Amino acid sequence: MVNWFITGIGGGLGRALAQAALARGDTVFGTSRSVESCAQFAALAPGRSFAHGLDFADPAAPAAVAALAEETMGGVDRLVNNAGYGLVGAIEEIELADARALFDVNVFGAIAMIQSVLPSMRAQGRGHIVNITSVSGLAPWAGTAIYGASKYALECVGQTLAQEVRPLGIKVTNVAPGGMRTNFAGGSLRLAELTLADYEGTAHFARHSLTTGLGQEKGDPARAASAILAALDESEPPMHLLLGEDALHYAEGQTDLLRAEMERWRHYSLSTAYPAVEAVGGDA
Repeated sequence: MVNWFITGIGGGLGRALAQAALARGDTVFGTSRSVESCAQFAALAPGRSFAHGLDFADPAAPAAVAALAEETMGGVDRLVNNAGYGLVGAIEEIELADARALFDVNVFGAIAMIQSVLPSMRAQGRGHIVNITSVSGLAPWAGTAIYGASKYALECVGQTLAQEVRPLGIKVTNVAPGGMRTNFAGGSLRLAELTLADYEGTAHFARHSLTTGLGQEKGDPARAASAILAALDESEPPMHLLLGEDALHYAEGQTDLLRAEMERWRHYSLSTAYPAVEAVGGDA
């Protein structure tokens, strides 16, 4: 039996993953900003499903809730950083206050949760930290710069964390989903208030694509949860797990583009070293 600590279990992938874990007999401590969602989740499997409110605007909240989760379950085996939301708009259209607020949840909130569970994981010599990122954190597209940047940052946090904690017996997996049939493009998506006509043919595509495609996404959260469970249970779980045909397509395209750019401009890349110093000397 695995003890899970999952942020953002009010709906979407977080809820689907929590329910899948409960269905196989695991214990889950979840968080949500909604009191109603917490009550509903706690009733799913009394004695194995627990929930508590968490507002990342309170700097002391992550550590306090993590301590409660450890006390309630007798330890945390897996932390899943799932809480987050989206923001679309051209970079020029985004208010800096909105960008900072998003990073407080998507990035700093996740870092705070990681810092909160690591002491106990280090003490027990095992654990698994899972970060729900996004294909937008691997393959950027116009109109999603701030959201994508937060996921780029979380990707980096996960990758460097994996290097730091591997010798301690702790595993790290970054999960990058594509589009899924959740409420991400609904209640979990913020739209820039300012709209400039010059970006109609570029950045505004993201706004139109996400909002008009709500409910038509190809990704199934329940199947995504099953895939995550299976991957994490592997003896050598992945550090990178992309979910969805679209996630693979866009990530592969970005990788190909980066490699092509590296090759095309390799001569400039290699032109920046100091000139080689010729050996000086000879017979005396």
